[in-house]
Amino acid sequence: MQVHERGEQVTSLRMNPIKKFDLGQHRFLHKTTPIPWCRHGFYIQDRPSFVLDPLWHAGAYYVQEASSMFVQFILEQIMPTPNGKVVLDLCAAPGGKTTLLASYFENGLVVANETIKARNSILVENVTKWGSDKVIVTQNDPAHFKALPQFFDLMLVDAPCSGSGLFRKDPAAIEEWSQEAVLHCSNRQLRILEDSLPALNEGGYLIYSTCSYSFEEDEKIMDAIASMDGMQNISLPLTVEWNVVPTESPLHKATGYRFYPDKVKGEGFFITVFQKKADTQNRYFSADFKWDLINKQAQSVLATHFQFPEHYLYINHQNTIIAIPVFLEEGIRAVLKNLYVKKVGVEIGTIKGKDLIPAHALAMSHWLHIPFGRFEVDEATALQYLRRSDLFFDCAKGWQAVCFQNIRLGWAKILPNRTNNYYPTHWRILNY
Repeated sequence: MQVHERGEQVTSLRMNPIKKFDLGQHRFLHKTTPIPWCRHGFYIQDRPSFVLDPLWHAGAYYVQEASSMFVQFILEQIMPTPNGKVVLDLCAAPGGKTTLLASYFENGLVVANETIKARNSILVENVTKWGSDKVIVTQNDPAHFKALPQFFDLMLVDAPCSGSGLFRKDPAAIEEWSQEAVLHCSNRQLRILEDSLPALNEGGYLIYSTCSYSFEEDEKIMDAIASMDGMQNISLPLTVEWNVVPTESPLHKATGYRFYPDKVKGEGFFITVFQKKADTQNRYFSADFKWDLINKQAQSVLATHFQFPEHYLYINHQNTIIAIPVFLEEGIRAVLKNLYVKKVGVEIGTIKGKDLIPAHALAMSHWLHIPFGRFEVDEATALQYLRRSDLFFDCAKGWQAVCFQNIRLGWAKILPNRTNNYYPTHWRILNY
């Protein structure tokens, strides 16, 4: 309680390993302290205005609670060889854990789901900025995943909860908390798990977490999971100095882990791990999804601008060219066939005549070689670009990628007497 009353704020972030920059040259990231359970996670001394940092907009790092980054440690324990895995972040918005999964399973397929439309848009934005081409964003009810029985090797369910672990970070959560809300959340969490667990493969893992201290949302749910067919609790080897507190469910003696703000440098959090030990149903699902590969004319236009990266399929989707990794084709087809998909692969752009109109997602991607040129701007100019202000750049004409500290921010088209700013209108900086 004293920790909550003091209102001390802990600020932490996680670096994007595919978008590297010089930390020593950054105005507030040059002094960091590592988070012990996450290799890319760091504490910073003060909480700056991240909206005024171009690298935040570019997806070079993600501001995330240190306690939530414990997922990284869990993954290293249960899946030390992550290549080729298919994973699901079921309640994914705003995208913190999704981007962590995308970095860890860089050679696998990550499906990030968010049911609520407005929150799904934020998820799409953050996934796009992170730059991975192996993340699919879906907008489905958990029950819809029954269409993909035993499809996922890992399911992360960071369940909607009553939020008591966030009282220090968000004082308004105290006013919204009630025992009725706790019971409502507990029932909802159980429904989410019962509806979605058929999609977990035999031998696969479930990570369940909340930002609640309530028994009904934590230990009671552990007992419910342990009662399900084939679900076996997994214990983790903790480091004593981390001050993470193990907790046990009363019925099945399942172990979970609690993070208390007076013991760890982070907010309140609960997490537990289970493995599915039994084949509980038929693994049949349809992957019969038809897509249109780009025609020879489109191939010719693309070839005039850049060399196609190998091992990708280039498809037409709603008049847009999208690149999809070949080795993930079967899994992606299955998701597209059975779920409502909001984002898949890397959006390359659209073709008008003999011209390629590049998509913002292409600039945000991790691809090293993309069409057109690029040029570097200083911080003040970068912020003006991110406000979508009128600018004039004295550089080569045509499409150019605007870069800050060698990381792409987006596109501009340089004309003889003006510059067209193509930063997405709905992502621009406002009121600063």
